[in-house]
Amino acid sequence: MSRFLSSLHDGDFLTRSRVRLWTSAFLIGFAAAILFLAATARGLNDYQNRPLGTDFSDVYAAGTFALDGSPKAAFDPARHYEQEKATFGSDTPFYGWHYPPFFLAVAGALASLPYLPALMLWQAATLALYLAAMAALLRNGPAPETARDSTWLLAALAFPAVFVNLTHGQNGFLTAALFAGALAVLDKRPIVAGILFGLLAYKPQFGVLIPLVLAASGRWRSFAAAAATVLGLVLAATLMFGPDIWTAFLASTQFSRTVVLEQGGTGFEKIQSAFAAVCLLGGPVGVAYAAQGVVTLGIAAAIVALWRSHASDACKGAGLCLGALLATPYCLDYDMMLLAPAIALLAVDARARGLLPYEAVVLAGLWLVPIAARGIAGATGVPLGFLAMAAGFAFVLYHSLKTSQPVPATA
Repeated sequence: MSRFLSSLHDGDFLTRSRVRLWTSAFLIGFAAAILFLAATARGLNDYQNRPLGTDFSDVYAAGTFALDGSPKAAFDPARHYEQEKATFGSDTPFYGWHYPPFFLAVAGALASLPYLPALMLWQAATLALYLAAMAALLRNGPAPETARDSTWLLAALAFPAVFVNLTHGQNGFLTAALFAGALAVLDKRPIVAGILFGLLAYKPQFGVLIPLVLAASGRWRSFAAAAATVLGLVLAATLMFGPDIWTAFLASTQFSRTVVLEQGGTGFEKIQSAFAAVCLLGGPVGVAYAAQGVVTLGIAAAIVALWRSHASDACKGAGLCLGALLATPYCLDYDMMLLAPAIALLAVDARARGLLPYEAVVLAGLWLVPIAARGIAGATGVPLGFLAMAAGFAFVLYHSLKTSQPVPATA
């Protein structure tokens, strides 16, 4: 037992050969599962009569409204559901559209293709962006030689959130790519980083902390570029779809808040937040909001302190990725793709300076949790995903105290 505990403490169990072996095994298993879905599909639906790529069905349905000149209909749940049933059959489950109007342009472009080619293009393109951004993050980190070792690619592809994202047809690859890309060039190309951060407005719940860290660290060029990007997206959507699109969007947020979040229409076991953790344990909505408020304010204060400290850039970037997930009440297991850049930053930092006690356990736990979070929460009521991310964020704060170093002047 003492030898086992010592291995956990020192991280000896996380060898390169074991990482390659286990990630390869995960990849084979995930590939087999995806082939099973394809082999048992009936037309556009899987063996359970769900659209292939489940959540991508709402993007495609919204895109058809954008193409036929009725974009406001995407924000009407009843009309949106009718469009989904017309495409995938009368028994298809409802998949809601909850994105800001400017994402309709992307949805419309995809809906100009037949459904399956559109799904495959979306997944392939955003997966490529995710891998390219991760490679850039590693090249610009404290151990750039890591990017030349194929082990990182195996770990990035076999990351369980990749499988969750693929089977749901979701946008976690894009979210992770924008975060990783922005962090990779933040000091060298601050305007590009700001643009990438601004594009995250397509999923605004993950952008709450970004203006705080940019202002706290004096990165005003990135701050201005991010703000200009968001304003540009708003203007473009208004010109494309008319000013009334914003009225429709704002009206739809009531449905998203009450039915999807507060009533658990999505499923509290799927949502990995403090809010969902309270609801999963039987707490009332008011207590859930209070708990989320405390967590969000605490994360905001901690992240500002972290980015004003002498912690390493890798530590700050990992903290931002984890904090972005924890600060919102609506974070699903496929959104845990954002853990990938956090794990990569901490791993390359550890390679440059050596592992901290139990750091390998934290990294392995964060890597594994997306595949288990939903199932464990549903079976036991334990909000494993939220607890793991909270533990990861606490470790980052501990890490910042142990490895702080002078920070060069920023652009």
